[in-house]
Amino acid sequence: MKKLAKFALGVVAAIVSSQVCATSILHVWEDDNKSKGITQAVIDFEKQYDCKVIIHEVPFVSQIDKLRLEGPSGMGPDVLMIPSDRVGAAVVQGLISPIKFMQEEQDKFIRSAVSAFSRSGDIFAVPKVVETLVMFYNKDIIKKPLDTLDEYYSLSEKKISNKNGEYGLLAKWDTFYYAYGAMQPFGAYVFGTDSDGNLNATDVGLSNDGAVKGLSIVKKFFDSGCLPKSILGDNGIANIDNMFISGKVAAVINGPWALEPYKSAHINYGVSPLPILPNGKPMSSFLGVKGYVISTWAKDHELAENFLQFINQPKYAKERFVMTQEIPPLKSVMADPVITNDEFANAIAVQASRAVPMPSIPEMSEVWVPIDGALQSIISNKISIKDGLNSATDHINYQIEAFRSGM
Repeated sequence: MKKLAKFALGVVAAIVSSQVCATSILHVWEDDNKSKGITQAVIDFEKQYDCKVIIHEVPFVSQIDKLRLEGPSGMGPDVLMIPSDRVGAAVVQGLISPIKFMQEEQDKFIRSAVSAFSRSGDIFAVPKVVETLVMFYNKDIIKKPLDTLDEYYSLSEKKISNKNGEYGLLAKWDTFYYAYGAMQPFGAYVFGTDSDGNLNATDVGLSNDGAVKGLSIVKKFFDSGCLPKSILGDNGIANIDNMFISGKVAAVINGPWALEPYKSAHINYGVSPLPILPNGKPMSSFLGVKGYVISTWAKDHELAENFLQFINQPKYAKERFVMTQEIPPLKSVMADPVITNDEFANAIAVQASRAVPMPSIPEMSEVWVPIDGALQSIISNKISIKDGLNSATDHINYQIEAFRSGM
């Protein structure tokens, strides 16, 4: 009987122990080579909350797709990352849950980063990093960045007049991701908003007068020969990089992904926000935001919220920046000398305040192909700006209608 009693007590203890462990373990998916940025925060969190956090490095671009497969079976993470432009689909598909504490703490982050993850009054992510386009300039050609796009145009005309293969400013304006920065400050928009402030996919603003005006300003760079044909098409970015690295270009518009190759090439470069347009407004850009989200299948939602609130305290976000060079959209950190004294980080921070969040509704996927196709036809003078943008908008509206009918 004593042996039986001991056995029974052992079984009960094992069950209790397994339950405690189950609710005290948090599985977190972090991006490849980025877990070092939260190492100390995780150690401190484990001590304070008496739990275990298991970090798995998973390629950022595949995390939400893996969650869709592994979440329902209980094999997925409690916390993972998502780009803001995929939030809409993740919410509709029921993959992620709203984060309660962000309602009270949203003012600690730049507004555009929070709005990128907001849907119908709920906030579905803690913004982790922002990225956007900036200006890289060769200090051996121009000592400091020029203030306006008109000045860059004048420089570009001067460079090509020398006929030695050198250029002033290069930008991939035959693609929407880059061209939108000139269109939006004149009044273009991807989607309007409804009375509740939500994006309205039935209101596409890519062929209005502002869109035409903005695109005409960058098109003149192509029409005058200030932008070479070699930067058009799929290999355009690679050719822009090669020309900048070879010292043939004064400035290029590019994103954070260019930082490492430019550093490795030992170019004497500087970084600045994008220039001022002829209407006096700064050139805009799309704001890319990555954020931490909580899986619908999280075993302990409260612990997951505590974790995200803890690791995104300013001191840990600042440490994360130092370790990974990813810009956290926390106002206090963006104003910290660790960023303001870093030329690249400060340029990203300033431009982020001028940028527009990438639309986060599923219908955004129907925009890219039609508008990119129109831009390529417009730049190559196969169609007028107005007709090309009208055609693209009609195509986008048709595809969105088809998309919605199949939902």
